[in-house]
Amino acid sequence: MSKIMSSAHSYTISTLSPEEFPKVLLEIPQVPEKLFVVGELPDPKDYYYLSVVGSRKYTSYGKEACERIIKGLAGYPICIVSGLAMGIDGIAHRAALDAGLRTVAVPGSGLDQAVIYPRTHLGLAKEIVENDGALLSEYEPNFRATPWSFPQRNRIMAGLCQGVLIIEAEEKSGTLITARMALDYNRNVFVVPGPIFSATSKGTNNLLRQGATPITSAKDLLEEIGFVEQTFGTLDLTLFTPEEQAVLILLDEPREREEIIASLDTLPSQTLSILTVLEIKGVIQERMGKIERILKNSTV
Repeated sequence: MSKIMSSAHSYTISTLSPEEFPKVLLEIPQVPEKLFVVGELPDPKDYYYLSVVGSRKYTSYGKEACERIIKGLAGYPICIVSGLAMGIDGIAHRAALDAGLRTVAVPGSGLDQAVIYPRTHLGLAKEIVENDGALLSEYEPNFRATPWSFPQRNRIMAGLCQGVLIIEAEEKSGTLITARMALDYNRNVFVVPGPIFSATSKGTNNLLRQGATPITSAKDLLEEIGFVEQTFGTLDLTLFTPEEQAVLILLDEPREREEIIASLDTLPSQTLSILTVLEIKGVIQERMGKIERILKNSTV
């Protein structure tokens, strides 16, 4: 890792070698040739990286939704990633700082203080670094933002994260580019539903129609990423066969498919059939590589 002093001498820009890149970025098409960083990236082994993006032309609804959801994540090992842009990006960074969460900014410019874009967020960028966050860019430190540099950096925002939360997006916007990239990279795509009459919700509502996961609160998000267990009541085991009961009892916590097969006395093919039947019945689901129970409202 080599270091470059910013022109304003307030922070140091380091150059990451490919061996130091976050491993998830090595999985995406067009892996960046270089990465420059200010501050220290939170260890992905210890943090869930969540990209929060949305419209620059945000509404009061979008602002409040962003602030409330991120505030509700306080205390959890979640790193908020965004693009330092005006609008939802800046709101997300600010909300993360206010909630005591670490945050990473990926601007569409280089990281030298003379070119950080937008200029109005230079103070926010410094505050991110001062609070154990980081600035990250593939562009040379003195590179000035251009119209093409923003869509290009979106692949880094999508690739760096395990999930992307979309808060307000018009029908044609850079935010949707990030969402499409996240889908291509097999990342979780979460969407805050918006008013049907709002232009800034057309893009997000279309994503929901295409199968994105709706998020209406911090609790929804924490459940989806596995930090809070979903609660739907209790489960009446008498409604199931003895073989199905054995699987459901084993799923007192989420388990990988191979672990379930190895833990039961039934043949692997029979266990797989039981899992399929239970999934069709709507009492189990697979999420983030593990199978878990969905408890229905009934009595034990």
